[in-house]
Amino acid sequence: MKRNTLFKLHTATEFNEIALEIFKFQASHNTVYKNFINLLNINVNSIQKIEQIPFLPIQFFKTHQVVSSSKKEQQVFLSSGTTGNNQSKHFVTDLAVYEKSFRKGFEYFYGKIEAYTVLALLPSYLERKGSSLIYMVNDFIQKSNNPKSGFFLNNLDELSENLKKLDQNNDKVLLIGVSFALLDLIEKYQFNLKNTVVMETGGMKGKRKELIREELHYILQKGFGVEKIHSEYGMTELLSQAYSKGNGIFECPPWMKVLTRDTEDPLTILPKGKSGGLNIIDLANINSCSFIATQDLGKVYPNNTFEVLGRFDHSDIRGCNLLVL
Repeated sequence: MKRNTLFKLHTATEFNEIALEIFKFQASHNTVYKNFINLLNINVNSIQKIEQIPFLPIQFFKTHQVVSSSKKEQQVFLSSGTTGNNQSKHFVTDLAVYEKSFRKGFEYFYGKIEAYTVLALLPSYLERKGSSLIYMVNDFIQKSNNPKSGFFLNNLDELSENLKKLDQNNDKVLLIGVSFALLDLIEKYQFNLKNTVVMETGGMKGKRKELIREELHYILQKGFGVEKIHSEYGMTELLSQAYSKGNGIFECPPWMKVLTRDTEDPLTILPKGKSGGLNIIDLANINSCSFIATQDLGKVYPNNTFEVLGRFDHSDIRGCNLLVL
């Protein structure tokens, strides 16, 4: 399959057809996924719709090399686990697919990145190696072609000054940051931003007490003087991102789809409007696994938007005894 096809989808029928094609390809070429399907005693040829596709538990990325390509990896992205054993590893054999996915994904929701000054406040990610988020944001900074774009680690004074000046000059600004760092910024400074998209990437990363989304966004809205807090939903194991323009309601680009599964029976897909575990179809993950059962709990709405409601704790995860493959 030509990778460009993935990013030219327009209808649900096209998505379903390509998803089934990728499923059959990965069921044959991805050894980990193939073994998983065999252990479930599922006949690949019996899968006729995406709701029947088995989703690989995301924990496999911590213990196995999940690849569907014979090519050598160009990059290994690592999750933010505290030790090597706890880190997910995503072996990416074609970085061009990832780059196309995140560039077109951002553009789909926000327009050309060249229109923005990109200010990145991602200290916990900058301080470690192998972050797929840093790779993406660094590309945004480079593509913005703006000398004022850049990463900020602990230099909050400089960030505050730049942010206020840019916003007052009516420049379009993307401020993307991890939640705890954005809170650090507004505890030190007060803003009244009119031309800035404030986007949180989630997580306190052990730096602060976890807050529910409504409380976090309320504090950030007040501190930055904005009506809405935007959010990015991505993870090490994916090559696509969903975005929320407010209220924690996420939308996917056309090559990504979210389903919910029964928390007691992980092979059962729930109807829209029901809460359950989030399953992600990421067609850009063609060289890895496009069908991933995450550890997030959420709800998918009739218009295909979704909300993240929390996470499983380890005792809640079912069907993962197959990890001893």
